[in-house]
Amino acid sequence: MPSRKSIDVPPFIVMEVLERAQELERQGRDIVHLEVGEPDFDTPERVCEKACAAMRGGDTHYTHSMGKIELREAICAWHERQYGRKVTPDRIIVSSGTSPILLLIFMALCDPGDEVIISDPHYACYPNIISFAGGVPVRVAVREEEGYAFTPDAIDRAITPRTKAILINSPSNPTGTVMPDESLRAVAQCGLTAVSDEIYHGLIYEGPMRSMLEFTDECVVVNGFSKLFAMTGWRLGYAIVPRELARPMQKMQQNFLISAPAFAQSAAIIALNECGSETRAMREEYDRRRRLVIRRVREMGFALPAPPTGAFYVFLNVKDICRRTGKNCYDLAFDILEKQGVAVTPGIDFGPGGEGYIRLSYATKYECLEEGLDRLERYFIKECPDLMQGERN
Repeated sequence: MPSRKSIDVPPFIVMEVLERAQELERQGRDIVHLEVGEPDFDTPERVCEKACAAMRGGDTHYTHSMGKIELREAICAWHERQYGRKVTPDRIIVSSGTSPILLLIFMALCDPGDEVIISDPHYACYPNIISFAGGVPVRVAVREEEGYAFTPDAIDRAITPRTKAILINSPSNPTGTVMPDESLRAVAQCGLTAVSDEIYHGLIYEGPMRSMLEFTDECVVVNGFSKLFAMTGWRLGYAIVPRELARPMQKMQQNFLISAPAFAQSAAIIALNECGSETRAMREEYDRRRRLVIRRVREMGFALPAPPTGAFYVFLNVKDICRRTGKNCYDLAFDILEKQGVAVTPGIDFGPGGEGYIRLSYATKYECLEEGLDRLERYFIKECPDLMQGERN
C-alpha cells in the first residue's frame, strides 16, 4: 500500500490543466497555452555547445556533492556583480533543480512539527515540500491592494514558539509582484531564518533587483538556471546558505541525490559568464508581452491594482465573474479551456487566497498571447456581458 503522505499530497493543478489541454489538442483543437510558467525561448546556443563539448570530453561522471568548484566560484562572482555581496563557494550547494534544493533546505531546517511561514497565495509546491520535510506550512494572507507583500504585523502575528523559518518568493509566482525594500527588511529582521526563492531574479522590469543577501547574511537564497537562462529541462539549481547549514545539506545531497549532472554544471558556467546579451533580449521580450497583457486586461475592465513587475505572470481577479457564473475559479478555468481553447491556471492552485483568481503566463509568443487575450475577452463578454463595462474589482 502507498504511504499516507503520498496519497494525501494534492495534485499540481496547472499540470492537470496542461494535460487536459494536450488531450484537446490531440482531438484537433487549437489551444493557446497561458497556463505553464516555462520560458518559450531555447537555451542560449553557446550553453548547448558547451554541454555537447563537455559530454564528448568525458565530463559525464560524479562531481563534488556540493557542485563543481568552478561553478560555485562563478555563482559567487555573479552574485557579487548583481548585488555587490560577497559569498564564498563553501556556502553554495548545487543540485538537480530548485525543487530538490528546497526539499534539502527544509529537511535541514525542520524537526517534525516546526513551522514555516509562507504567503497565501504562494507557489503551489511550497506547502507540499515543507510538509514532506516534516515541517508545518503556516499560510499568511497577503493582499492584492498591498502588492501581495508581507507586512511586519502579519509576520509577528504568525510567529509561535515552533516557527523556524519564513519563505519568500520575489518576483512572485503566481502574482508577478516584487517585494519592496521595507518588506524585505521586515523579513530580514523578524528573527527567523529567511528562505528567499529568487528563481525569477533577472526578470524584473521596473525598479532595482534586490536579493535578501543585501539585507542579511543569515538567510538562505535559492536560485537556478531554469527561468532567466531558459534551462528548465537542464534541472540545475543552487542555494547560498549559512555555514551551519552547508554540511547537513551536503550530507543529505550525498545520500539522496549524489550530485548534479556534470556536463550541465559546466554549461551553466557559460550561462553565468557569457550570456548577458541573450538574457537581456529575453527580458525585453517578456516586458513587451507584460505590457500587452496589462493593457488588454485593463481594457476589458479589470482594475489590476498590483500590476506585475517581474517574472512572467499576471494574477487576474475574476471574483465578480465567478459570482455571476456560479463557478469557482477551478471550474471557471476549465470552462474557459473547453469553450475558448485558452489554458489558464486556477488561482486555487496557489492556496486558499488564490480562490477567485486565474493566473495568466505570458511566457509564450506575442502573437499567441494576442490570440489568447482575444479569446478570453470573447469568453467574458459572452458569459458576463454586463460586467464588461468599467472596472469590476
